[in-house]
Amino acid sequence: MIQPGDILPGSAAAAPTCAGGEAVQAPVPRDGIRGKLTAGAPLAPYTWFKTGGPADWLFEPADIDDLEAFLARLDPAVPVMALGLGSNMIVRDGGVPGVVVRLGKAFAKVEHSGELELTCGGGASGILVASTARDLGIAGLEFLRGIPGTVGGFVRMNGGAYGREVADVLRDCAVILHDGSFVTLSAAELEYSYRHSALPEGAIVVSARFRGHPGEPSEIGAEMDRIAAAREASQPLRTKTGGSTFKNPQGHKAWELVDRAGCRGLQQGGAQVSEKHTNFLINTGTATSADIEGLGEMVRDKVYAQTGVSLEWEIQRVGRP
Repeated sequence: MIQPGDILPGSAAAAPTCAGGEAVQAPVPRDGIRGKLTAGAPLAPYTWFKTGGPADWLFEPADIDDLEAFLARLDPAVPVMALGLGSNMIVRDGGVPGVVVRLGKAFAKVEHSGELELTCGGGASGILVASTARDLGIAGLEFLRGIPGTVGGFVRMNGGAYGREVADVLRDCAVILHDGSFVTLSAAELEYSYRHSALPEGAIVVSARFRGHPGEPSEIGAEMDRIAAAREASQPLRTKTGGSTFKNPQGHKAWELVDRAGCRGLQQGGAQVSEKHTNFLINTGTATSADIEGLGEMVRDKVYAQTGVSLEWEIQRVGRP
């Protein structure tokens, strides 16, 4: 996996090769691997922007053991990236080198694992986590309703919304490292800061434990409804978008800086700065990933020229141009 803004290298080791000129050679022997391994898999259908090129390889593991076995066999030189709901990501048009790991239903469970505690699979959505907590009378996790992603993604990114962030509620997470080893990391070991963690590169979060505090399900549900209504009213949720584009600089709100720089509605190709919320970029229907990323860079330039503030990308940009 990567940090926001990292560019995955397109090394020779990362690309599929041909065996005898007939078939694409898998990155690991297929025998004993129970999950689905696909060469040249389109990624655009899995992202909110609906743009971008294919993965050299897409691996959808059957379960944790399958993922461990796969990564243990994988050449350490081959990049590994996890893909959740694709909500906070630009997949570049040249595709993603190496292996993209997509966690399916086996990783999407949420269980009551202790007093005021939930154990959540890395592929579980924020909505499912918050709804399960509500039903169990566990308060404090309502904000996860407002994060459009999966547990693996928002644990890595210290995702947050409406005044709270993952660092406030995470106890620990189970992680499979690039070499296939299984480790448990506490919240302290992740060294959380704003939209950042120290999770090792190539590591995949397969589960996490969250802890809340006692609450009434009706009150928890009302807060979740408030968050949902606020998102619907202020964000372009019914468009092809990618969530918040830029981090909020210290002492500023990114959307206000973008608006002040005159970027509301600004377009490049098929990409546009949302007129509803200026910290969102949208695909109007014909955008390429290059359009979207290029528009984001144009916005950064205009904001810097107008305000002297250099915006940092919050959306991950991955793959080859």
